[in-house]
Amino acid sequence: MQSSHLHHVWDYRDVDRAFWQEHIASWLPRRIVDAHVHATDPARRLVKPDETMRRSYWVCEVSEPQTVVDLHRCQQIVYPGREVSAVIFGHPMPEYDLDGMNADTAAECASGPDHGLAVVRPSWSAEKIGALLDSPGIIGVKPYYALIGPSGIGRDTYIEASIFDFLPHHQLEVLNDRRAWVTLHVPRAERLPHPDNLREVRELRSRYPDVSLVVAHFGRCYTEPHARAALPALSADLGLYFDNSAVLNPAVHRLAFEVLGPERILYGTDNPVFYMRGRRQWRGTRYINRTSHPFFFNKVREPREIEAAYTLYMYEALRAIGEAARDVGLSGTDLGAVFHGNAERLLARADVGTGSGSDSTQHRS
Repeated sequence: MQSSHLHHVWDYRDVDRAFWQEHIASWLPRRIVDAHVHATDPARRLVKPDETMRRSYWVCEVSEPQTVVDLHRCQQIVYPGREVSAVIFGHPMPEYDLDGMNADTAAECASGPDHGLAVVRPSWSAEKIGALLDSPGIIGVKPYYALIGPSGIGRDTYIEASIFDFLPHHQLEVLNDRRAWVTLHVPRAERLPHPDNLREVRELRSRYPDVSLVVAHFGRCYTEPHARAALPALSADLGLYFDNSAVLNPAVHRLAFEVLGPERILYGTDNPVFYMRGRRQWRGTRYINRTSHPFFFNKVREPREIEAAYTLYMYEALRAIGEAARDVGLSGTDLGAVFHGNAERLLARADVGTGSGSDSTQHRS
């Protein structure tokens, strides 16, 4: 079996090449913008996760940082024959050097095909947010609830926070003025369906209508019950966008195409996490990750012959998108919107990244 190293413990194998040809190659658009990718120099991680942290949540075991160079190398492997760019940002965790990480993102995106989001702490001033948006290559921000404060027990110390606790109003005023892109990972254990999340997303959209708000992972609706409880409730706001990163469930993609429409959905991977090899299963509002690597979370293994057929999670997600698109009758134009057109439209409207610090209001219409 021929294999090429991807990242961390993951390789690209013959089974992946066969999966690509059978399930993806015939319909995937030639141009792709991956709207949700982490790229971080490992040197920017100031504190490596200990055993307690790695066992606290499955992502902590698999989310080893990848550089932009590695990202581009992997993109050439996993998207053969495609033209690929990305919206990239570093790891939004307190154990990283955020200033250094954001400077790296700006430098990489200033001259390359990608665009960058700055990872931001809620304590940062409006002036600092404005300066970040003046950096060439930076088109917006990536807030995250884990950045509210330090934690010794895992990433979810602040999961029940308000959205405005980690994306405060003084920052949103600047982001709105600059028509900046915001990728929002919603908090709360109940995910997007939580009434406070729905209320706060509506409030954010009402008070800051010029922010290009992209709700990540369909609001963490990885299962159909969560999606049915949340996506229809926000379907009327035509200016609200969602990325489909980390969603492997075809029923969720089908519902999203039906209630949101392809013009409000952006393709994303959440790589490097979704180079992971395996498959996901669903039981009600819970999901179960299967993989062939002996991670701590992977205690219940499937038979060897099933594991031998595993492909990359990102390929399972692409198959799910393709199946859902066929089920609802999406056209090639619709797929082009999901995979690059919608992201390109949001990138074009952002009044950021000039490096000049000029008055942004003169450019607005």
